[in-house]
Amino acid sequence: MEVLSFYVLLGAGAGLLSGMLGVGGGQVVVPGLLYIFHLKGFDPGVAVHMALGTSLATIVVTSISSAISHNRRGSVNWALVRKLVPGIVIGAVIGGLMSGLFSARVLRAAFGVFLLILAVQMAFSLRPSPQRALPGSPGTTATAGLIGWTSAIVGVGGGSMVVPFLAWCNVNIKSAVGTASACGAPLALAGMIGFLAAGWGRADLPAYSAGYIYWPAWLGISVCSLAFTPLGTWISHKLPVDALKRAFSVFLAIAGIRILL
Repeated sequence: MEVLSFYVLLGAGAGLLSGMLGVGGGQVVVPGLLYIFHLKGFDPGVAVHMALGTSLATIVVTSISSAISHNRRGSVNWALVRKLVPGIVIGAVIGGLMSGLFSARVLRAAFGVFLLILAVQMAFSLRPSPQRALPGSPGTTATAGLIGWTSAIVGVGGGSMVVPFLAWCNVNIKSAVGTASACGAPLALAGMIGFLAAGWGRADLPAYSAGYIYWPAWLGISVCSLAFTPLGTWISHKLPVDALKRAFSVFLAIAGIRILL
């Protein structure tokens, strides 16, 4: 029951974040899964990989729900999605496949540092000033590829990087959030496939897993996230989210420090 209650909380948090901020929710899912996998006695050598891979698998569902909600409100720029997705998918697949080359310590450190950087960005509302239009196809593909690779390595949906990039390119912030949510599903699916392949056939994985994906956690989190994503989208369109972002930044900072330690 304790594990089940955590799945419910993680799913609710992931859904709210996805709807409000255009992120996939991996920022709360990965730390939560690390705690749950510790409780369940998973091998520490694979627990981090499984937390990242399972997080990406849940983001596939969460991002689809978020994209549908944002599209109903007209905030998804599908032309931008089509420009970003090829690079994002290529980068995410490579990142997922490369995950097997890194030790649990390296992946844990990468995720902890990512959380601390994101905490600072949210706490101080650091957002690049709109300065230019979207770069040409090579520049867009390269940037999207880097976002996809980084997102897969740290098990997140990429919205925390896609939104600032689009804002820097003079895209309206609500459109940037909606567009990032639409990019999250193909990114997460590509990264998930990479983690699936990287861990395939390992004998030290727990039951009910395939590669680095733990399906019971995926099911519990995904079902709950579907229920809360529309609420997060409503909040993003009705309420100022800066105060919520600052409060969330405190959680990110604490989680990042604990993971690094």
